[in-house]
Amino acid sequence: MADLSDEELTRYSRQIVLPQFGGVGQQRLKAANVCVIGAGGIGCAVIPALAGAGIGRLTMIDGDCVDLSNLHRQPLYRSREVGEPKAALAAQFVRRLNPFVEVDPIERRIDAGNAPALLTGHDLIIDGTDNFATRLQVSDAAVRLGVPLLSAAAAQFQGQVGLFRGQPCYRCFVGDAFDSDDCDNCAELGVLGALTATVGSFAALMAIRVIAGAGEETTGRVYFLDGLTGEWRSMRLPADPGCKACGTQPLPLGGEAPRSGAEGS
Repeated sequence: MADLSDEELTRYSRQIVLPQFGGVGQQRLKAANVCVIGAGGIGCAVIPALAGAGIGRLTMIDGDCVDLSNLHRQPLYRSREVGEPKAALAAQFVRRLNPFVEVDPIERRIDAGNAPALLTGHDLIIDGTDNFATRLQVSDAAVRLGVPLLSAAAAQFQGQVGLFRGQPCYRCFVGDAFDSDDCDNCAELGVLGALTATVGSFAALMAIRVIAGAGEETTGRVYFLDGLTGEWRSMRLPADPGCKACGTQPLPLGGEAPRSGAEGS
């Protein structure tokens, strides 16, 4: 278990004092290696929360640059940074926020071919990308690698967050109908910045709980937020025995997933 310095004990004292968390929970966060895919609307809430909480190592994968239309929902970036790579800017933010967090920014777009290599070695993957093709490719790789996946998405006034570990997987949830690159995303559907912040913060809370071992097990449960009513609901997912990722005939590791929207980037 990772040791905590006096400065870290002071920095994290407000969460260490929580009886469900404590020093052991903080040590688990420090020892964790978490990958955040997408430094967009979802990622801009997830990244500060995890860095502030004391995750030991954060890998951030995003091949996009800041666009003016991003700024209403991506508060890590400024107008003067339009055109600069999101992953590098997010890494700069984390280094300023918490010097105890190791940062690995990857300025690449993740796909079925490179996902296994990029995701290997992580304790948890958080996917906040904005299209089904990428989300399904990430999920398929997570299943093969045996790494838990937190999937978070938001579009228009609807948000969802789910934790997947083995069976059921994200593909069991959405099926194979979204394996194309032309599915709708937030650019077509629209999204509120406050919604992506809410969904991303909830995903970060779930990530901290999973890593620290606090609270009940929520694997296979998806949470839905209706931004127009303010109501949350959840459902437990059954595993699909015919799922091509976690079912009886899974795809080979690194193989081509049939190609696959909600907000993230």
